Amino acid sequence: MAKTYSRRQLAEAIAATGVGAGDIVFSHGNIGFFGVPEEGRSPDVVFEVISGAFFDVLGPEGTLVVPTFTYSFSQNQPFDYDNTPSDCGVFTEMVRTSPDSLRSEDPNVSVCAIGAKAVELTRDVPENAYAPNSFFGRLLAANGVICNLNFDAGSTFVHYVERCLEVPYRFDKAFDGTFVRDGLETRRRSVIWVRHLHPGTVAQFESFSELAKDAGRFRTQRVGRGFVGAITASDTYELIESTLPARPWLLTAADKTGEVPSRLRTTP
Repeated sequence: MAKTYSRRQLAEAIAATGVGAGDIVFSHGNIGFFGVPEEGRSPDVVFEVISGAFFDVLGPEGTLVVPTFTYSFSQNQPFDYDNTPSDCGVFTEMVRTSPDSLRSEDPNVSVCAIGAKAVELTRDVPENAYAPNSFFGRLLAANGVICNLNFDAGSTFVHYVERCLEVPYRFDKAFDGTFVRDGLETRRRSVIWVRHLHPGTVAQFESFSELAKDAGRFRTQRVGRGFVGAITASDTYELIESTLPARPWLLTAADKTGEVPSRLRTTP
């Protein structure tokens, strides 16, 4: 029989990781790994259990943000703000279709937010998805919290940090495409932070997660058959910044395999 959990248990676990009232939370997740909610398994009930648990902790002044990435322009597809579904899991699509959520207009890496700061986190996003005034920059400025559900300490915010620190294995790449909102089509450009194609540059956050746990920055709590884990945006930034000089491939597969493309080699 599948392991069960409840909204109360999930809320207690979220709070135990250090998330508090009024926080801005950015969450990647695989909610199915928790098991089956005691309250029921219908999509509406599951959404209420997960989102309700977050807001039991965050309160009315808090904000929940989830990735609703589509990579539409990079796949030569139009991005329909109102209708293009999230490619980041069932819970993120539930958030996207909630009447309380607001979506950013990024044609590749949009996010959806619910709560007190939803407007200021999603409006007027820049052309470059990882620019200082992007959602990720705003998350850092507000010292938001990455609170993942059945994922390690890594998140897309890490790519923002990589760009700030000018890692050698990624670069800005522009994509043009058709943006649709309220049925109106316009042409837009979207710039994202892509990697040089090589097995060693594949994103890999296990090493960072281990580092964050050992440093006491990433706190976890069991829920059902899974877990919740949280680390602040500022701790993520500071830990990566202090570690990269000695381990420049920390956030890639090369950190464990040593398989580094020769033209991108750096020395500590």
